[in-house]
Amino acid sequence: MTDRTLQDLAKAMADIDFAMLQTHTARGEIAGRPMSNNGDVDYDGDSWFFGDDKAHFVAEIEANPAVALSFTGAKSLFGKPPLFVAVEGRGELIRDKALMQAHWHKALDRWFEQGVDTPGIVMLKVQATRITWWDGMEEGEIVP
Repeated sequence: MTDRTLQDLAKAMADIDFAMLQTHTARGEIAGRPMSNNGDVDYDGDSWFFGDDKAHFVAEIEANPAVALSFTGAKSLFGKPPLFVAVEGRGELIRDKALMQAHWHKALDRWFEQGVDTPGIVMLKVQATRITWWDGMEEGEIVP
């Protein structure tokens, strides 16, 4: 195992936009779906996503906030495997418009035409409790 700080990991993750969000269904199964962080990649252990309050992940997190995220970076120019990051954490649904505005990116207007005033908009914060990573040669774990 190699020691890597959260800041080191954040720098390596700076270009990763999409994550797979895993939640627990009402039947106890694990469901996954891709989520875009919309350029909000200054990673400090918290991940931020926007969605519609009718999306399955909303009810699933309300019932069980234990979630996981998986990120995969681009393959390097030299054929080295990409960076893989797995995050275990707690999901929190946020409906506070001021906090949403702080994480808003213009690209979100495509899906939410009225911005943070779009009916049914919700923001998901995933606070990491454990982060593991692999880059083909090294691996490590960070507990924020």
